[in-house]
Amino acid sequence: MGLGKQSDRQNIMWVSWDKLPKSGGHAFYDKLQAILTKNGFDKHAEKLCAPFFADKRGRRSIPPGRYFRMLLIGYFEAIHSERGIEWRCADSLSLREFLLLDLTERVPDHSTLSRTRSRLSLEVHDQMFSFVLEILAKEGLIKAERLGVDASTMEANAALKTIVRKDTGEDYNEMLTRMAKESGIETPTADDLVRMDRQRKGKKLSNKDWESPTDPDARIAKMKDGRTRLAYKPEHAVDLDSGAIVATKIHHADKGDTKTLPETLAVAEKQLNGIGKKPTKSFKCEVVADKGYHSRDTLKNLEDSNWKSRIAEPKRKGLNWWKGDKQARRAVYNNRARISTDVGKAAARKRTELVERSFEHNLDRGGGMRRVWLHGTENIEKRYLVHVAGFNLSVLMRNKFGVGTPREAAAWSNLALWGFYIEANSGFLSIIVAVVIDSAGKFVFAGLAVNWVSNS
Repeated sequence: MGLGKQSDRQNIMWVSWDKLPKSGGHAFYDKLQAILTKNGFDKHAEKLCAPFFADKRGRRSIPPGRYFRMLLIGYFEAIHSERGIEWRCADSLSLREFLLLDLTERVPDHSTLSRTRSRLSLEVHDQMFSFVLEILAKEGLIKAERLGVDASTMEANAALKTIVRKDTGEDYNEMLTRMAKESGIETPTADDLVRMDRQRKGKKLSNKDWESPTDPDARIAKMKDGRTRLAYKPEHAVDLDSGAIVATKIHHADKGDTKTLPETLAVAEKQLNGIGKKPTKSFKCEVVADKGYHSRDTLKNLEDSNWKSRIAEPKRKGLNWWKGDKQARRAVYNNRARISTDVGKAAARKRTELVERSFEHNLDRGGGMRRVWLHGTENIEKRYLVHVAGFNLSVLMRNKFGVGTPREAAAWSNLALWGFYIEANSGFLSIIVAVVIDSAGKFVFAGLAVNWVSNS
């Protein structure tokens, strides 16, 4: 093979179609495109978004299906920023084909994504999430018999050091300076402020007294890794038979689990009703949760509803005093009986596996939404709903084709199989060897299957 040399580029006025570069395509996105096209993804998106745009006047926007596809790419390619999504799509011919871009069209920039998101309502994003959930229901992946519920934390796009007091509007240093002057220090230094802050009594950061001027919806909370930050609280309701997320909701981070559970279950009931699997009192759906959701009021509300509780009970010293509340006593004892059975213990193990996996894929390893770059609960929930829809599509792809992400598909594409058999008088021995090598040429997996076939 001769050495190819880069020559000077010359502008060509006309190029025939057969001379244009073609993409070989990506097996994962080709299969995903076929699923979306079969179910009318683009027409459904355009129908939902039509009321938010003018009929004739004005420059045409990007197709709504392209907007939602780019956010799905953010999940599949593990890109959390919209600027990064734009760069990735512009660099890939396969992704351009997935976005249904013509040769003369450019990839929408990140500001277009932001403007489109602000124009479309939260309800539209929620209905697109419901549309993806309907696709999973058609494939039989939504059983709606057991839902695992849990919550995590997302770091807000606001610095803790910029918070101000709600009553005076002072930031933290201004408050310390005022307190130092009131105590008799006319010109306090930085060391004086640190010393006074360390020694003063009742020092704490309360959401009742402090807020962020850039993101008022963010709340002071302790993250899962122990840091104190301004944060939001995403909560998932996961189908324990398939691992698909039936409902998700973004809450204020200072709300306890027992306060957010009714809102998340209301969203889950709405989503299940949309696919014809709404729980009823005769066919209840189990709610499996950890001990953070255990309270008498929670169990009382679930006992006579369309839900059946399997909520872990925290260990407490002493006896329970019911004070005549027979309904709470019945609800607590019934829940205790359900979680102590083998079925209840198996459901708790399944909840730990699948719900934690959903947070790992959506917040950490997947699209990296552990830190958000948007402001406001509604704005973040719009982005997160499409993000979780991508997770559900990965569950569908893994169920149908054995792979749930493009990288996994690329790894499995480098699969080598060898088969041979050894004959004997009474039969023959068949041996199959499978070796998987990733795109970088590194060893990933090897398997061996041996089978003896008798002549009799």
